[in-house]
Amino acid sequence: MLSINEFFARLNEFPCPELFNIELEGFDRIENIWDVLKRIQKGFVAGKVQPGIHGTVEEGAFVRGNDIYIGKGSIVEAGAMVCGPAIIGENVEIRHGAFVRGHVIIGNGAVVGHSSEVVRSVFMPGAKAPHFNYVGDSILGTHVNLGAGTKLSNLKNDGSNVKTRIGEHIVDTGIRKFGAILGDNCQLGCNSVTNPGTIMEPNCKVYPCASIQGHFERGSIVKLRQNIETAVII
Repeated sequence: MLSINEFFARLNEFPCPELFNIELEGFDRIENIWDVLKRIQKGFVAGKVQPGIHGTVEEGAFVRGNDIYIGKGSIVEAGAMVCGPAIIGENVEIRHGAFVRGHVIIGNGAVVGHSSEVVRSVFMPGAKAPHFNYVGDSILGTHVNLGAGTKLSNLKNDGSNVKTRIGEHIVDTGIRKFGAILGDNCQLGCNSVTNPGTIMEPNCKVYPCASIQGHFERGSIVKLRQNIETAVII
């Protein structure tokens, strides 16, 4: 599997690049890429946020908590809700109806769009969840785009630890909630679903309506083929 720097090439532009350091005081060493999510779940954002509103919060938007940072040029549109702890970079769009539930870091130029929900997740610069998306316990690389209705599922039905497939091996991640880790420039088609523990290296593509899980190497294309029959009634 690729290193963190190969998954995410623009860490130097991220508001908190130290999140990805192999060694970080107060947190376990990163042995696997999903260990970054463990740091988020163990309170990294709450410990780093320096509260301040430097962007625009429109009338009718809700910003709940004293542990929220919003950078210059960013906007929280009317009807959106942001709950802390949250660190939102510059020129970010939190669009009408969006719900940022906390423990979230959103990099510069990213988008959380209409009716999209985000919790315990990281958006690298330019990542987009623009329409009717769910992003739970996940990392979106630079310029990742989620098609309308795409869901990053983060919890198994039985509530047990998430396991993922790496090559021929099934690995217990030790995490109960683990959505997806999507490397830079991944593109997911409308109404696709990543099941818990999905890992995609950079430049992968997923066809609309596909349901996927496991580890996908750089540049993979995941296709869903349907047999469509048309009947003409005269």
